[in-house]
Amino acid sequence: MHITYSNRMNAFHASIFAELAAYKKKKLTEGVKMIDLSIGSPDLPPPLFIKKALANQVLDDDQYGYSLGGTSKFQLAVSSHYQKQYSVHIEPEHEVLLMMGSQDGLVHFPMAFANPGDIVLVPDPGYTAYTAGIELAGAKPYFMPLTKENGFLPDLSIIPEDIAYQAKLMFLNFPGNPVPALADETFFKKIIAFAKKHNIIVLHDFAYSELYFEGNKPISFLSVEGAKDVGVEMSSFSKNYNMAGSRIGYLAGNQQIIHAMQQLKSNLDYGVFLPIQAAAIQALENGEEFCEQSRRIYQQRRDVIIEGLTSIGWPIDKPDAGMFIWAEVPDGWTSLQFTYELIEKANVVVTPGHAFGPHGEGYVRIALVQEVEVLKEAILSIEKANILK
Repeated sequence: MHITYSNRMNAFHASIFAELAAYKKKKLTEGVKMIDLSIGSPDLPPPLFIKKALANQVLDDDQYGYSLGGTSKFQLAVSSHYQKQYSVHIEPEHEVLLMMGSQDGLVHFPMAFANPGDIVLVPDPGYTAYTAGIELAGAKPYFMPLTKENGFLPDLSIIPEDIAYQAKLMFLNFPGNPVPALADETFFKKIIAFAKKHNIIVLHDFAYSELYFEGNKPISFLSVEGAKDVGVEMSSFSKNYNMAGSRIGYLAGNQQIIHAMQQLKSNLDYGVFLPIQAAAIQALENGEEFCEQSRRIYQQRRDVIIEGLTSIGWPIDKPDAGMFIWAEVPDGWTSLQFTYELIEKANVVVTPGHAFGPHGEGYVRIALVQEVEVLKEAILSIEKANILK
């Protein structure tokens, strides 16, 4: 039988992540111990109270039907969380939508609002799910460069006027992946004015909202006046509460946007397992102390990496938030060359910046997903490899 793929599959070639995983596997089969700092999956479990909530609900026979969306308790918990954390009123019934994690929402979002050929504004470098969703919708990405000179914020003034008027959507992500930058209220006000002028829907990816350091708490896009007129915010429990495998997240904000996504999602799935929703409610209602502990762990890891690599001749800027280090590669290397040199000579795996967009060239992403002692081991291995000489 001759099997042919759809044309859209041309956009989904093997990713650099699969390539790195295959190379890492090859090294492991050769008996080499690898330190993997490439994938942004938390290495720590969720707190006990979240696991207990999930375990208790799993034993309840009434929890195994279709959820068909978010329960009223889940929606209320999201609403209460926004009021408590950001002083933002969210109508639980009409301004909250359950997601199977933020990846699910990000990939499907363009399908609800963009037609084939429409333009979507995306950060460059940016999370790979943005362009995946754009491809599925048949739309076209327009990359907004995130440069060090501009604080890794998009410069709206360099977007051509004709592009701005054609654009249907804009993705934003602060704190970001792969660039752990923060946005302030002034920047978000510019975004809102720009979106209103050009009739652009804004989606702010807020998946790392609880991962910040030294009191630099990220602001919610929805906390800025006028934000709900133009957009929505998406968040996840994967990174904030270490619930990466129990897929759950939410979309909050503009009621019309929520309704459209609800209509789309009602044709795609039957909701999230009810015990996972119960565990997520516990995370929102009782997770503050855990989040504080988690921030201390990530901050210690950040400091060990930054100070350690700087001491051996690889100076790196210290981020204020997120679970990644966005590190400029030493002179004379491309991102991919340097990545493979680290794997081959230091047995350390990172992600080359170009995997996240053209302006990611010249950087690598280092995920803070190993214990401090392992990070110290990685630093020592890089030093011994003499790559930085």
